[in-house]
Amino acid sequence: MRAGEADLILCNGKVITVDGRFRIAEAVAICADRFVAVGGDAEVRELAGPATRVVDLGGRAVVPGLIDGHAHVDREGLKLVFPSLGKVRSIADIQERIAALVRGARPGEWIVTMPIGDPPTYFNVPEILRERRFPTRHDLDRVAPRNPVYIRSIWGFWRHTTPLVSIANTRALELAGITRETASPLPSVEIEKDASGEPTGVFIENTLMPVVELTLMRCAPGFSHADRVRTLPDALRAYHAFGTTSVFEEHGASAEVLRAYKEVRRRGGLTMRTALVVSPDWTFLDGVALERVVTGWFGWLSEPSLGDAFLRITGIYANIDVEEENRVRSRALPYTGWAGFHYDTSLSRERMRELLAACARNGIRVTTTRRNMLALYEEANRVAPIRDLRWVLGHVSTLTPGEVSRVRDLGLMVTTHTNRYIYKEGHLLQQRLGAEREDEISPLRALSEAGVRVSLATDNVPVSMFYPVWQSVARTSLYTGRAVAPGQRLSREDALRGATVNGAWLTFEEREKGSIEPGKLADLAVLNADPLTVDEDALKDIASDMTVVGGKVVWEGSRAP
Repeated sequence: MRAGEADLILCNGKVITVDGRFRIAEAVAICADRFVAVGGDAEVRELAGPATRVVDLGGRAVVPGLIDGHAHVDREGLKLVFPSLGKVRSIADIQERIAALVRGARPGEWIVTMPIGDPPTYFNVPEILRERRFPTRHDLDRVAPRNPVYIRSIWGFWRHTTPLVSIANTRALELAGITRETASPLPSVEIEKDASGEPTGVFIENTLMPVVELTLMRCAPGFSHADRVRTLPDALRAYHAFGTTSVFEEHGASAEVLRAYKEVRRRGGLTMRTALVVSPDWTFLDGVALERVVTGWFGWLSEPSLGDAFLRITGIYANIDVEEENRVRSRALPYTGWAGFHYDTSLSRERMRELLAACARNGIRVTTTRRNMLALYEEANRVAPIRDLRWVLGHVSTLTPGEVSRVRDLGLMVTTHTNRYIYKEGHLLQQRLGAEREDEISPLRALSEAGVRVSLATDNVPVSMFYPVWQSVARTSLYTGRAVAPGQRLSREDALRGATVNGAWLTFEEREKGSIEPGKLADLAVLNADPLTVDEDALKDIASDMTVVGGKVVWEGSRAP
């Protein structure tokens, strides 16, 4: 390789740089892990040498690598751990699938499957079944009399509706010790009984996060460390297929997730730039001075972050007013199931004041997904300024104009959950707030105009960042087809900023990534449609033809590199 020679050149395209002037170029050159030239075809091609790979884009659009502000990447891989029941449409179909799994299992071995229904949302169950009911333990016993069988419930956020339903056969109930006398762990959980008072094997949960698999059915196999390590690279590829090159896990990562990421990084398989936030279990610290905990144990979390360009730890997740359901779920620790974060990360309001003040004094960033933490953030700011620490307010559903101003004054970063609060539940928020307050729903334009940096996010439902881009631009309700707070629409340019350079600010890396400029890390995606000109409704369907991280192709078409 000659000096000044590029490793990779993309030319004859529309390179959407998302730089300060939102310039459009024709070509880009990469050497090692950095962009070295961005501009016209002729000038960039001058960097080509015998060993340079030159890709003719044929007019396709290129964007900076997308940055997901709240990704839960690992969950996508976990969907591969347990076998799918497939596209079942009757209880007989389910029995046929279970019977096939039994034939491949040892006597007495657990048969654990994914939920009934069609992924990724699992809508309309059990209505999609001919019998319009869930199978019972007796239905499962007919094909698995000696093997314990457990059909898992969904992770409720896949569709944002309840109930969640899981089913166990008789052998599984016996191993779990569940009888007619077994009490439900929570009022939201029903152990269904037949006319004689015996459990039917059906568990009904009126909550979005499963409880049964963490309590009553805890004896059934869950996700092991080996499962998490094995499937994480698959999850990364699923995100790369839509152009995502960096993620921020603001909701916090449990110890088991941190271990998995560390091992995948050590093995050289971490192709996603990942920033994790610590998700502590505070319940054992009653009576302990939190200032001493922060200075004595968590001082390493102060900015700048600990780690490298592919795996870094930045800050602490915290909240208040945790529901009793989460306290019950947390009894399964260190196991967290689908969540990947600790369920009970709360403190009393008074103790939270103590913690946040200590974090502010020690330069430690705090993230939360609770709007009711805003006043506590302000109290911490009065102890020590937090503006330069870029504390995060995530999962924003509604904010009043006054709250937008408070967010601005604190210098907070904001992440969104447009899939829930615009697309799936926006119509409910419209009904609750009324027309006069509609602009409080996911007020992206108001935040942007106030100078607040908003990072878009998928929350893994689905994995493509082009869904929140589309939701921010169109603001269409899934259920009514009408716009939700149309005055809060973002332009396509601002939506792309929310999916790129604003995300880089979340990890203090705006000088390193988020736009296509010489000297920055060579993260980009070649798209199958132009996000600036494609029909509005087609924004959500954009995918990546090629995804590059640090100059290396991590996704190309329908195949991994």
